[in-house]
Amino acid sequence: MNIWLDGNLVEESEAKISVFDHGLLYGDGVFEGIRFYKGRVFRLEEHITRLMDSAKAIVLSMPWTHEEICRATCETVAANGLSDGYIRLVVTRGAGELGLNPYLCPKPSMFIIASSIKLYPDEHYRNGLKIITCATRRPTPAALMPQVKSLNYLNNIMAKVEAIQANALEAVMLNEQGYVAECTGDNLFIMKKGEMHTPLISDGALDGITRAVIIELAEKLGVPVIERSLNRYDIFTADECFLTGTAAEVIPVVELDKRTIGDGRPGPFTQQFLGAYQELVNSSGTPVR
Repeated sequence: MNIWLDGNLVEESEAKISVFDHGLLYGDGVFEGIRFYKGRVFRLEEHITRLMDSAKAIVLSMPWTHEEICRATCETVAANGLSDGYIRLVVTRGAGELGLNPYLCPKPSMFIIASSIKLYPDEHYRNGLKIITCATRRPTPAALMPQVKSLNYLNNIMAKVEAIQANALEAVMLNEQGYVAECTGDNLFIMKKGEMHTPLISDGALDGITRAVIIELAEKLGVPVIERSLNRYDIFTADECFLTGTAAEVIPVVELDKRTIGDGRPGPFTQQFLGAYQELVNSSGTPVR
């Protein structure tokens, strides 16, 4: 496997960063997860724009331009001879002295991995997920802005641990006010009386790229979209529920906290969005060559 590291493609065994890198020491950095299908990177421009915005929000000065990062991403996919897969693009604060001061790191480091990923077993796309609500709360935006896709993911990891210990593959995360923010790695949508509802970004949700695509598709399909605060009752009483994410794509949810959602099967709107999404990703994107 070839890894893009600070301007060069190197073998996986040679892709190394310093133990003094603040990304490792303090989780100081940003990342993006990006999918590619049939040799085309899906929504590359949007992902790199979000990466640049995340870096700017944490005062991480990027020595690479938007165009250079897009080019490096495509170069990495092409170098590995892949047609379909997943990209993990990481920018760290870089190596520096011990201590929190980010200004002691002279330059950031960036690496790009292109590989395969399978987040959920196929059976769950057919039959739906059974998920839980976890006790771990989403950080308040006053402490950590949800729009920043940072390397500080311990909060999500602890929520994922709760899900796994409860024999679930995913968990709903609430904010401090008790409203639904998102899941550990996905955005959440419900359907109610033909309308699509999803949590507000201000309630702690990541402004997901796939989330935005689903909203676009809903508008094209004539499905009303309502962004509002949701609580667990809204999910319990929904007609349908599904999750979205770059890795997960679109996956139905049929149960939350042992309560059946709808009729306990993936609903027609969920199936419609999944089909429309798959059609879109397989027919658009930035060619890697």
